[in-house]
Amino acid sequence: MIAYLDMPSGISGDMFLGCLLDADWPIERLRNVISQLKLADGEWAITAISVMKGPLRATLADVQAAEGHAHRHFADIQKIIHGSELPQLVKDRATAVFWRLAQAEAKVHGTTPETIHFHEVGAVDAIIDIVGTIAGLHDLGIEKLYASPIPLGSGWAKTDHGQIPLPAPATLELLANVQAPTRPAAGPGEWVTPTGAALVAQLATFGQPAIALEKIAIGAGRKDPPPPSWPNVARLWLGQAPTNRHSDLVQLETNIDDMNPQLFSAVSDKLFAAGAKDVWFTPIQMKKNRPAILLSALGTTANESALSNVILEETTTLGVRVHPLSHRHEAARDIRQIDTPYGPVHVKLKYLHNQPIGISPEFDDCKALAEKANVPIRLVLESATTAAHAFLQSLKS
Repeated sequence: MIAYLDMPSGISGDMFLGCLLDADWPIERLRNVISQLKLADGEWAITAISVMKGPLRATLADVQAAEGHAHRHFADIQKIIHGSELPQLVKDRATAVFWRLAQAEAKVHGTTPETIHFHEVGAVDAIIDIVGTIAGLHDLGIEKLYASPIPLGSGWAKTDHGQIPLPAPATLELLANVQAPTRPAAGPGEWVTPTGAALVAQLATFGQPAIALEKIAIGAGRKDPPPPSWPNVARLWLGQAPTNRHSDLVQLETNIDDMNPQLFSAVSDKLFAAGAKDVWFTPIQMKKNRPAILLSALGTTANESALSNVILEETTTLGVRVHPLSHRHEAARDIRQIDTPYGPVHVKLKYLHNQPIGISPEFDDCKALAEKANVPIRLVLESATTAAHAFLQSLKS
């Protein structure tokens, strides 16, 4: 099954949960999931309430949490999640969402992800929203999640740090990290929370897919917009990917024989920034035995125009060929962090049928650690590879 998260009014963690509950994910199952986190007695309660948002019926996930004044670090939340008996894929994805939040908050506040206090997003309700959402997607069998452009409002909000502009700095950082498409919201205010942004950034591919619709689920937001108001809801379209359709992937290419080769690196960077899934260069021979470069880029139909514009603007070519791809098989993936003798390194986990089957260290992390320790990169990479495979084996055992 695939799903499309339609965000006419924005997204928050409880709105995402409301969509899943409206899709007939049992509230009893959600409560069972959260009980496995072994939070303190009386620290939380969850109710599913049918409400009207303007002319639309929706489900409100009413999450009640007693956070008090205790703030949690990333390590505290990781311990809570991985101490549960939830499926490993659910634990890994929930941890990855919180790691995104920690990185964004750390950058905004000028500190490190390990030492950041999570403040609002580290409250019990955020743990419930994130773990519950990922467990719900897993239970409903949603293998691929897509998302609409994200509406962003304006104004100011009060936080533990004082007044901050909207959208919240952490929300913007999360969306910028995945080049998320945005649009102006229907009115001022905070319509996308950091928790909602982190979930979408980690789990979704932006773009509307071809889908054989089976169900529309509607989750309600807590607040109502001021007049002239609109329904504060998010909609989750659920269905199957049509078996006879073409994929939404395209391959763009062009032959270049008259450009300074020093410029190709910058072209590649701009293509990735514009949303390319991959970019590569192939030496070719053109007419009159002239050596040239075949520039190729893989993207989606949604960003085909943006990628074509980059190629036309940044290279000497006069045209770009576009080839639709019939389909592509993809493995699920997650980003985790492991420890090495040189420091922490992010690794990319590869999953097939919900089982981890491969792992690879992030080269940029290894490069930065090698420069810091003044050692050859290959030593850090070898150390990270050894630690990564040991981590992979621990997941399989």
